[in-house]
Amino acid sequence: MSSGSGITLLVNPHAGRGDATVTAQRVATVLLDRGILVAIRSADSVPGTRAIAAEAVQRGDVAVVVIGGDGLCHLVIQELARTPTALGIVAAGTGNDFAAALGLPGDMSQAATVVADALERGDLRTVDLGRSGQRWWATVLCAGFDSAVNDRANRMRWPHGPRRYDLALLAELARLRAVEMTIEMDDQPVEVLATLVAIGNTSTYGGGIPICPRADPQDGLLDLTVVGQVSRARLIRVTPTLRRGEHLAHPAVTTYRARSISLRSTAIPAVTAYADGEPISALPVTATCQPGALRILQTAAEHRAP
Repeated sequence: MSSGSGITLLVNPHAGRGDATVTAQRVATVLLDRGILVAIRSADSVPGTRAIAAEAVQRGDVAVVVIGGDGLCHLVIQELARTPTALGIVAAGTGNDFAAALGLPGDMSQAATVVADALERGDLRTVDLGRSGQRWWATVLCAGFDSAVNDRANRMRWPHGPRRYDLALLAELARLRAVEMTIEMDDQPVEVLATLVAIGNTSTYGGGIPICPRADPQDGLLDLTVVGQVSRARLIRVTPTLRRGEHLAHPAVTTYRARSISLRSTAIPAVTAYADGEPISALPVTATCQPGALRILQTAAEHRAP
């Protein structure tokens, strides 16, 4: 792959507690030392961010490298999915679940090296994406208690990092409820009373919680984790096991795997589905796995590395 091809370095100026712009300059320097020229761009709005990514695709840029977290990745994949333009990630957000699921380093210099190696060798990785309506998503789509936690966490300004999700979870316990839900997997319906439903293209959400620990973004399938009706006390006891990925052994937890998963509920107020930490829509919602929908700046050798 020619290092002279177009590379857009897209920055969320608010990521990394405001340090993302400085990080972008450092990443640009690392790439320049390898003979790779980049154009640094930033936007303060959703339309502006998507427009930058769309312009990169229209120009035929080789890649858009994001300096930010899952939210910025979510916006960019709306434009990059099913195109030749690859996504590079230098994790600088609150959760960084997508980068972690891909095995990308959290260290800025190492992440920049991964990007440079992939650009020089042209040995890119392709991964699956989830799709719901017109929205693409990369990590986990959730509905129920976990989507309520996600909503609260998004509205919190403190603390930073995964701890924000933990505090939002504790705050939402007072409103805990299970709802009747119809889950249809590859056209096979199942009626459940669910507290929490998570559909994973990758394994984690909320800054590293492995809610779907067996999910693989290259297997052409989505993993489904359902937590049935549980009391507040029991959910509190189960919560520590989430971080360790041990919750699958709990009798209230069931798992499935399918190419297409639909969620329906008549609950009032309506249950809202979130994916990549962003609101998608009120139920009903359908999630489908789209195999190989996204190119990632990551070589096969680096993907295999422990």
